[in-house]
Amino acid sequence: MNTLILPENKDPMGTAIYDFFKYGKAARLRVFSSQFDEDEIPVATLFRSYNEMPPIEQTALRLSTGKILDVGAGSGCHTLALREMGKDATAIDISPLSVKVMKERGLNAMPVNLFDPLFCESFDTILMLMNGSGIIGKLEHLGDFFQRMKLLLRHGGCVLMDSSDLKYLFEEEDGSYLIDLAGDYYGEIDFRMQYKQVKGNTFDWLYIDFDTLSLYAAQHGFKAEMVEEGSHYAYLAKLTLRN
Repeated sequence: MNTLILPENKDPMGTAIYDFFKYGKAARLRVFSSQFDEDEIPVATLFRSYNEMPPIEQTALRLSTGKILDVGAGSGCHTLALREMGKDATAIDISPLSVKVMKERGLNAMPVNLFDPLFCESFDTILMLMNGSGIIGKLEHLGDFFQRMKLLLRHGGCVLMDSSDLKYLFEEEDGSYLIDLAGDYYGEIDFRMQYKQVKGNTFDWLYIDFDTLSLYAAQHGFKAEMVEEGSHYAYLAKLTLRN
């Protein structure tokens, strides 16, 4: 799992978010991976409004109730939308620069890692969006993740998480899928980001298909429900503790 609070000199995304908030523009936020070609994240999209969000994100915000935790909140776009809906939301992120921006936007935000055992508040809804499963890192960490959810969720609470099934990357012309079942899980990706001269460390990021998520959830006392399917193999899942 990606468990550190980031120092500023290793926080390209936080630096990009801070620049865009302060100056209304940002340079390229570049993304590298050993598995894919170089890509970039348009920083402006990290500040999107509710109306600019994908439908599955809008659905997750509407379904969020009670005391809400927005995990990996970035610029705080989801937390801000929740506040505008009159809801009680707290944002956490491992980027102190992102947290600084969120506080300047008037949001309740803290530099906290979800897996920090010292973080022990309780919530009715835990919101994990923009491929929220990513921070779990690898399938082998799912047990630790569900244990954390048991500690942080109030009775009757839920996790609302989106992810994508990367199976489409392995689709052949005849519609079959060429996946190496003996290798690592196909949704385990490594990434590294760079913004201007700020280079981040390589980190693990998990894209998980719904069937695999359901299997692990059941093994750890949770029920997974498919709430909504989005574009490009994305989906929104609801995780609740079984009675």
